[in-house]
Amino acid sequence: MSESSAQAVTAASAGGWRRATGVAGLAIGVLATGAAAGVALERMTVGRGMRRKARLVLDSAGPYGALRGTPGRAYADDGTELYYEVDEVEAEGQDGRKRRLFGRRAPAPVTVVFSHGYCLNQDSWHFQRAALRGVVRTVYWDQRSHGRSARGAAQVERGEPVSIEQLGRDLKAVIDAAAPEGPLVLVGHSMGGMTVMALADRFPELIRERCVGVALVGTSSGGLGEVNFGLPVAGVNAVRRVLPGVLKVLGQRAELVEKGRRATADLFAGVIKRYSFASRDVDPAVARFAERMIESTPIDVVAEYYPAFDGHDKAEALAHFAALPVLVLAGVGDLVTPSEHSEAIAGLLPGAELVLVPDAGHLVMLEHPEQVTDSLADLLVRAGAVPAGATVGGYGSSAHPG
Repeated sequence: MSESSAQAVTAASAGGWRRATGVAGLAIGVLATGAAAGVALERMTVGRGMRRKARLVLDSAGPYGALRGTPGRAYADDGTELYYEVDEVEAEGQDGRKRRLFGRRAPAPVTVVFSHGYCLNQDSWHFQRAALRGVVRTVYWDQRSHGRSARGAAQVERGEPVSIEQLGRDLKAVIDAAAPEGPLVLVGHSMGGMTVMALADRFPELIRERCVGVALVGTSSGGLGEVNFGLPVAGVNAVRRVLPGVLKVLGQRAELVEKGRRATADLFAGVIKRYSFASRDVDPAVARFAERMIESTPIDVVAEYYPAFDGHDKAEALAHFAALPVLVLAGVGDLVTPSEHSEAIAGLLPGAELVLVPDAGHLVMLEHPEQVTDSLADLLVRAGAVPAGATVGGYGSSAHPG
């Protein structure tokens, strides 16, 4: 972050947030991707009107996030309504007709449960969802205060901070509602991977009795307070000192800050590209899709969640996955949860498959969907979720709603 930006952030924490509204929008964009500073300005060479028109075209033409399944709702232990969708696989006979065996109950199918990351939603798995439809039963859900799920009741009604432990309990509620029986494969990206770890820590019997595979994508088991986001350490430490206060103030001025956030949309787009992707040739429609997901997360939700990551430490919980097929995957250019964190997870799980994707950033499942989907397909075969001869669908021609 530049010196002028740091001064503006400090002013916001001291009460001069009106003067820092424009920079606040930039800071929010950084936080929305889990980073603490930095901006890419390559779009600034194009006229603002042209950029606005380009965003509208991408919003209307981009097919990403159009896939829908059977909706459902689970309820967390504090009453928060959690939204999920299920893509079913219906068994057919050799003649293509659906068959039912009277007097027998078919075993529950394997269910793959996908958990998304911070400031995203279930649509972040768009490419993997498109490829796996019809191949295996899948559940996609929105974390509390994200996507179509309700705002966290404990946060709104009692002012309680969000915790990774709470997210683990939320995932248990979704599993109880959407997949109450049968084998499970748990897939989590970034905060979603932390959610899976928290589930294992709180409900080890569920992992032991029902889980047959785990995929941890671009995530961390702890030590996030040491991440420098590709910036000088001194600057990062300075930002960390003022950030909690800044976020608290911004969260209390959500309506005004959101206006500033919209006013800095071009800078925001640069932040998304910088901290979400590593390759230069990302499809503009995919970049805009990521931008839409992140910018749809209100600033007060960003503020609620941010403190939870510093205290995240679930290295010991990984032991519950030791006997399972595990995929640990990360982008080599990830500035938010660096690939070294995935290597550390794999080091604690010697039997895990470690996949490091070159030229990939934090949103590796959108940037290199073919690599992520192929690795997931391999995991599903190893877990017995799909037969070895099964083939998944394409990665890009996935615009059609369910």
